[in-house]
Amino acid sequence: MITIIKLDPLGREKVRYTGDIIHRSPHGVVVQANWTMTERDLGYTRFEPGDRFIEYYYTNRWFNIFDIACPDGVRKGWYCNIAEPARILATHIEQVDLFLDVWVDPRGNPLILDEDEFEAATMLHHQQRQMARQGLQTLLHLLENRTEVFSSLAAFS
Repeated sequence: MITIIKLDPLGREKVRYTGDIIHRSPHGVVVQANWTMTERDLGYTRFEPGDRFIEYYYTNRWFNIFDIACPDGVRKGWYCNIAEPARILATHIEQVDLFLDVWVDPRGNPLILDEDEFEAATMLHHQQRQMARQGLQTLLHLLENRTEVFSSLAAFS
């Protein structure tokens, strides 16, 4: 069991929950967590109690990726947060969210979210903005090439 803590760019805690580590690597960790909050309709998808989240955190990349499925295993899509590289400690993971997000539907179609919030965020410094944009491009490259977390999309290419 590990605690995941999402921070805003000023270091204030926004969300805290727990999950189970299912894999460790030199540059990251994979965690399985379940949606335990009330239903949340985002318009392009809906998070519901019991949804399974396989979460990929990286210490060397400016994003994380959540592979989301219904309790019966049917994939809903991937929710990707543009964020500072994760700090993975013995008892918890900390990640600073940088506002930009990407939703990827089950067929691999991306929807970039919150660009206006990112542009309006006065608390972001130059390096955070630059690395966030680079992280977004890296993430979109992985998606376009159907590699790593997105390799299961190769069947739809």
